[in-house]
Amino acid sequence: KEVAQDVKEIFEIIRQIHFPIEKVTPICEYKWSDEESMRDNNTSCFNYRFISGSKILSKHASGLAVDINPKQNPYIKNGITSPTGSVYDTDSKGTITADSRIVEEFKKRGWTWGGDWKSLKDYQHFQKILSADK
Repeated sequence: KEVAQDVKEIFEIIRQIHFPIEKVTPICEYKWSDEESMRDNNTSCFNYRFISGSKILSKHASGLAVDINPKQNPYIKNGITSPTGSVYDTDSKGTITADSRIVEEFKKRGWTWGGDWKSLKDYQHFQKILSADK
């Protein structure tokens, strides 16, 4: 319930500040393919899947992660960007930056942002770490 309330409140703020989100389509419309969803710049949450390249369940598998505008906010590791062709341009509308209100609102509620990670950057990604996970 706490996670659902967080997401509801944050998306209400997103609406109020007119932050552009291209689309929010259920992942099942993409046959549960994270790659297809990202290529379509789809904002998503629940997707029962593994972390890319691993056998570890993603926080998305338990509904504890949200990805926002993947094309403007790509996953970048070792110089490889996903979705393919995406660019992290902090001047582009729909891009999330460290000083974004969205980052502030998620962090206030105990979520972490993939843009803060050191070994890779996942600018689209927010996840909630529950006390049982720590």
